[in-house]
Amino acid sequence: MADAPIIVYPADAQGGRRVRARGAILGRAYNVNDVLALLGDAGFDPDEISLDGPLIEWRGGGAWAWDPGEGD
Repeated sequence: MADAPIIVYPADAQGGRRVRARGAILGRAYNVNDVLALLGDAGFDPDEISLDGPLIEWRGGGAWAWDPGEGD
């Protein structure tokens, strides 16, 4: 069901990254498991989401950048 871009924003001061899909904010993730859980709650099949695939735009660092300022 991965038919829309997913955006994961840079980490905030607490290390959380905002996750947006289909134009809606899904929540804040603190690790990749949180990202997959938020996507699952939004109707995406986490097993079909590739963390390094073209459907996820990682802003401020990739899937493993969770510290504030990392990836800048």
